[in-house]
Amino acid sequence: IDWIDSEGRYLQLDFGPLSVISLYLPSGSSSEERQQVKFDFLAVFLPHLEALYASGREVVICGDWNIAHNEIDLKNWKGNRKNSGFLPEERAWIGELFSRVGWRDVWRTLYPEAPGYSWWSNRGQAYAKDVGWRIDYQVATPALTASALKASVYKGEKFSDHAPLVIDYQRELPCSTSSATN
Repeated sequence: IDWIDSEGRYLQLDFGPLSVISLYLPSGSSSEERQQVKFDFLAVFLPHLEALYASGREVVICGDWNIAHNEIDLKNWKGNRKNSGFLPEERAWIGELFSRVGWRDVWRTLYPEAPGYSWWSNRGQAYAKDVGWRIDYQVATPALTASALKASVYKGEKFSDHAPLVIDYQRELPCSTSSATN
């Protein structure tokens, strides 16, 4: 889809029966127009995620989803209920991925009670005070999720306003060739 591809939002690598996907879901925080782009993306992306889940492949989708699913996923959830990233429509959309479609939030599966913030505003010393949002996910199929051993948010070095989400899986990668898909 040209308007999605032009923003470099999705990259899929296939290794035998395993797909590893990098995702940068749009943010709507800069304007109403960008929020509409985000809603349009969600509408187009849901059928793709349903088909991918039904394909029988083992899949992990890693990246910036720009949605905090539950109250535990951001420090100041009460004050952000009307902000992009925590809007009821966005939370319902990602909730549908987990409840109806069957995808799993790997971090939340491993750590049901740990916030796991991965993004902090550049204002108000949010990083130093750990006033963050958990908007970076690894979303996976159930079998792959079951092989997850541990996870962490890497804060040993600050690269940007996001910190890398690292998850260790107990699984061997197939030795077949890989192919890239848009």
